[in-house]
Amino acid sequence: MPMHVVNGAVLKCSCGSIPSSLIVLPVHREQIEHQLAANITDHAPMVNIMPFGVCATLQGPCAPATPVPWTPGSPSVVLDNQPALDDPSILACTVGGTISVSYPGQSSKQIP
Repeated sequence: MPMHVVNGAVLKCSCGSIPSSLIVLPVHREQIEHQLAANITDHAPMVNIMPFGVCATLQGPCAPATPVPWTPGSPSVVLDNQPALDDPSILACTVGGTISVSYPGQSSKQIP
């Protein structure tokens, strides 16, 4: 079953050289295992999505370009009127990579 994604989740980009962490701002106020829970709108570059080292497409430093929300998000759980972010969701980077969740940041809260 999918897992909720929270602040500190480990992310990977198909074009990046290193993993990165998801930053969830305290706007949702929902916590799981003492970390803020994310929804699909937590996709802002340099706010929620940090660089992934060296970008294979740019052949230089990563500059995440993520203008649209994560997809698809949870079909059954809503957080602040948006689908909660679950670990099968992906995020498109317009530079060319696909961002996915390597570790959701917590271990016990599965999405029904």
